[in-house]
Amino acid sequence: VQTGKASFYADKFDGAPTASGEKYRHNKLTAAHRSLPFGTKVKVTNLGNNKEVIVVINDRGPWVDNRIIDLSKSAAEKLEFINQGLA
Repeated sequence: VQTGKASFYADKFDGAPTASGEKYRHNKLTAAHRSLPFGTKVKVTNLGNNKEVIVVINDRGPWVDNRIIDLSKSAAEKLEFINQGLA
């Protein structure tokens, strides 16, 4: 279990290759994590509203201090933090 900040990919990354070789798609429920194996399913909870989503790790990152996970845009939408940028 990890607790901390989540962010999401900017639209400009849609179609770009991820570290796993898969292309990033903003409409898929995927995420980047620094060390979890590719293919790992992770439940992410927005502690501000208790919304949850399950994502699959397919990339490495985030490479910004104080962030644990970078989510796809669709995952961030399900967690309802698009307007805030971080949760």
